[in-house]
Amino acid sequence: MANGTWKIARRGNAQLPLVIVMALAVVLVLLGKAQGTLFDRARVTMTDWMQPALSVVHAPLVLFDRWIGSVDELFSVYQENLRLKEENARLRQWRNVAVVMQDRVKRYQSLLHAVPDLDVDSVLARVIGRASRPFLETMILDAGAGHNIKPGQAVVDARGMIGRIYMAGERTSWVILLTDLNSRIPVSVSPGNRQAILVGDNTAMPTLDTMSRLVILHPGDQVVSSGDGGLLPPGLPIGTVVEESGKYRVALLADAASSEDVEVLAFRKPPEALPGTVELPAVAAGLPPVTAVPPVINIAPEPAAKPQTAPPASAAEAEDEDR
Repeated sequence: MANGTWKIARRGNAQLPLVIVMALAVVLVLLGKAQGTLFDRARVTMTDWMQPALSVVHAPLVLFDRWIGSVDELFSVYQENLRLKEENARLRQWRNVAVVMQDRVKRYQSLLHAVPDLDVDSVLARVIGRASRPFLETMILDAGAGHNIKPGQAVVDARGMIGRIYMAGERTSWVILLTDLNSRIPVSVSPGNRQAILVGDNTAMPTLDTMSRLVILHPGDQVVSSGDGGLLPPGLPIGTVVEESGKYRVALLADAASSEDVEVLAFRKPPEALPGTVELPAVAAGLPPVTAVPPVINIAPEPAAKPQTAPPASAAEAEDEDR
């Protein structure tokens, strides 16, 4: 009997702490809902009190994370270094090829008495603004007429042509991009030196308007400036031909949205202006040459000399003559 009573009492004592904990949990939940900011304030106070200790503990963790990150970075830097070494070796090879080809071209030009290429001046400018509107794609440069920048000049970056100057102030200038709806420049498609017009339509890839229906383009053809008109230097890299929905477009090499430093190109010796229509020789029109006719000189005859008459006599002398 006594043993049975002891067992019941022991079981009741074991369940008492569990009931107390549940009651405290319910009280804490009710207090948290009733006074939501109380625990937040307590948490903030505790954090402020433990801040020095947290800083001391956190510093070694930060150093350990940096060390782990540096180890990973060492491996990535090693791989990047290997890649750059290979790329540098390839670039040195291409540089040697370019130097040899340049010397060969100069030698051929001297043998053939070829006309040398026109020299081009360049002005380095920085992009200080961009304007993108429904019908206008432009950028603003920090160089203008005070730096010999004029409308129509080509604007390029390290990758290729971006656009051309369409308005120049004294210290700033505006560039109309190749993607703008109002942009139209003559280009040449290689291989084959096929002439076309690059037409912007406010999309990332301008379209190509071929000069002849017989011209056949292929994806992957290279597009450069043709230099027709004398404003743009010939041979400026522009992009690659791609086909989209049955229409030929040009994937531009340069990205105007990420360009920071650009060059404005201008001819040192602009092309000679064409003579007027009246000055063109008749041979250019397929007519026989006109022989020069000596000019006719009209010599006016001298007027005949009038007979000299005696001065009128006086009245007395006239009466003597009558007698």
